[in-house]
Order: sequence, then C-alpha cells, then structure tokens
Amino acid sequence: MRPTGADPYDVAVIGAGPTGLYAAFYAGMRNLRTLVLEALPRPGGQITALYPEKYIYDVGGYPAILGRDLVAELFKQAGQFGADFRFNERVESLEVLEPGRLRLTTTEGVYFSRTAIVCAGLGAFEPNRLAVPGVAELEGQGVHYAVRRREDFLGRRLLIVGGGDTAVDWALELHRWAREVTLIHRFDYFEAHARSVQALFESPVRVLVRHELRAVRGDGRVQEAVIVDHAAGVEKVLAVDDVLICIGLKPNLGPIQHWGLLLDGRHVLVNSRQETNLPGVYAAGDIAFQEGVEKMYLIACGFAQAALAVGYAARFIYPKARVFHGHSSQRKGMRYAPTPRGEDRG
Repeated sequence: MRPTGADPYDVAVIGAGPTGLYAAFYAGMRNLRTLVLEALPRPGGQITALYPEKYIYDVGGYPAILGRDLVAELFKQAGQFGADFRFNERVESLEVLEPGRLRLTTTEGVYFSRTAIVCAGLGAFEPNRLAVPGVAELEGQGVHYAVRRREDFLGRRLLIVGGGDTAVDWALELHRWAREVTLIHRFDYFEAHARSVQALFESPVRVLVRHELRAVRGDGRVQEAVIVDHAAGVEKVLAVDDVLICIGLKPNLGPIQHWGLLLDGRHVLVNSRQETNLPGVYAAGDIAFQEGVEKMYLIACGFAQAALAVGYAARFIYPKARVFHGHSSQRKGMRYAPTPRGEDRG
C-alpha cells in the first residue's frame, strides 16, 4: 500500500542506478520506509540503458562483472527490506511543502516523503550521433550506439568508432565474438585508461589512428564503411557488417533543473553531508558535486555518498539518531533500527 499524505515515506530515492539501489539498501538498514522512483522500465540506470553487456572492473569485490549482473545483485540487495520500487515513473517536480514534508509528482501520481535523495546520475543520456552520410538511415540496421547483446556480433565484421573508454572496452570485449574488429580514432592518442589502451594494441583488434568515418553504405543493411586516413590523405572502403559508434553521451537533467536546487552546470551542489540547498533533500553519485573536491565518476564513490546521505536523512527525521549506525557485521541480523519509530522527528 502506498503511504498517504498523512503517512509519508521516510526516504524517496530518485533514480535506480547503482547509487540509488545502494541508497535504498542502506535506508532499509536504517529501518526507513523507502520509495524508489525510476523513469526507466527497469533498474540499473546508465548501465542497463547503455552497456549491460560490458564488463566493469572497478567495483569492490568483483575483479570483473558484467553490468547486467552487477545491477541484478544490487537490485537483490536493495529489495531485501521491502523498498517500494516504481518504474516507468519520471519525477516531474519535487516541492518542499515544509521541512520534513516533500511532495513528489511523477508521470503516474503524487507521493509524499520526509526526505529525498537524488541519485539520478547525470540525468537522461543520449548518445552523440555522427552526422555522416548513411549513419542515420542505417541506424538499427547495422549502425549501433550501444551494445545490448554481445552475441549479436558473433561472426560479424565490426567497425568501432571512438577513442574513449567505451570504444576501447568494447573493442577488447567484442573481438572475442566478432570475426574481425577494426577500431578507428581521429586522433593519435586515446582518452581511455592507459592499461586498456595497452591491452588494445596487444589484442587482435586492428587499430587505425588519425582515421575518421566518412560514410556508411548498404542496401537496407550495413555493407561497407568509407573511412579517411588523415595521415595519408586517402579514403578507404571497408567491408563491414556493423558499425558501433562510441563518441560520447549528452546528459540532460530534464525536470531536475526546475526543482529549485542549486546547480553547477549538470551537477547538483551538495555540502560534505550530501545536503542540497533544499531542507531534507540530498544528492549522491554522479549528479552530486561538492565544491573544492575533485569529482570522480566511480560507482564506489556513489556508494559512499549514498550511505552518507541516508545517515544524514535519518538524523533529519530523527534528530537523536546517529549518522553512522555501526557495522552490519556487529549485529546478528542485518536489519536493525537504531532510530526506532516513535522518536522525535525533525
């Protein structure tokens, strides 16, 4: 049953990416009644939308884990305390009616909560599209901006365009599936992790620097790509079955930019307690920015910020609550309530 206005949620988590899922889990650890609102039809955020089949190497405890598998484990962890998950519901507005009483209006209804944690990544992402002949016409017919299933490239001739982490990582992964992989990059240097670049040049992938895509051709399906070699000043034609374009993403904060939050470009400004300028509203993960602190777009950082945000949200609701409630390993059961219902609320 959804809490009514008279009986609101304790915490509304906005976004069900890795940071939001961990925030929901940690709120459950604090015995806080939790709502999770997600605009997409399933959990995972950017991972699910853009690279579910990509390996992630920098999450503690996993030397390597597929994006979809990490999301599945996080969702399982987040759901063990009865959080109320609402998918396909974009939050259109967030209003502070009074301290400790927030109204969240979504595309499906209205919810009330005492606090909120914005874990929306950098908003909705769309890939940067390449404006060269044939790309738009053959998108979905061999031209790709994301990989949904690695097996779709089994035995195929693949051209990857880009020089960042996404392009390099997919080249390293998909050469195990494709018949052949060629990666082209317009510069002679890469913006990917140095270790990944080294692995790329040691792999069977054909790497062409100072090359650009000029056109994609095919009769209803990709059949060849025209590339230009800037060093030699000549064009080449490659026979390919698929073109994967990895030239970055365009984040869009959407309705978040109209909620009255202090913003710094595409980020929500927070202090060291993950508090925004709105009382009872916190932010964590990629969307949160603390002035004077170098931003690191790591899932691990999002986890830590989510725990902090939940801790301070608990204190906002229960002024006598401790921000750090102890280690789960110190208790026989994981779920316990250092701030039982009935204490003074903020």
